[in-house]
Amino acid sequence: MSMIDTVRAGMMQAMKDKDKIKKDALSALLSALKAKAIDNHGQLSDEEAVAVVSKEIKQLKETMDTAPADYVQVKEECRAKIEILSVYMPRQMSEEEIKQTITKVLADLGLEKPTAKEKGIIMKNLMPLVKGKADGKLVNEILATFFVR
Repeated sequence: MSMIDTVRAGMMQAMKDKDKIKKDALSALLSALKAKAIDNHGQLSDEEAVAVVSKEIKQLKETMDTAPADYVQVKEECRAKIEILSVYMPRQMSEEEIKQTITKVLADLGLEKPTAKEKGIIMKNLMPLVKGKADGKLVNEILATFFVR
């Protein structure tokens, strides 16, 4: 079953359950998935589908972060939608797993004491290993702790 079919089934169930927030979240995700499928001439790989889900979650986090403090309802709705969409993401890597992956990449590149100048080559080798499994911002923050100053 494709991601589009899975999300559509979830949306239909949310409609039956009269769960407006879940229906809205899945409806927005379904629209984004369909748009990406159209861009790809009808084909949507699992990685591309996960990237779409990740993008939707990222947009919700940005909305939540930029909403004024007194917009409590908007923040709560975004938080609920993030929880709903997270179900469609693969298991996310822990900070320890990210550190282990960074250590492996550094060893593969032969870098014992990396500097900020080498960040580009490190990220080029690191991101394919963590893409869709870890937040890029978190990976960047953890990688920064490895640099020699």
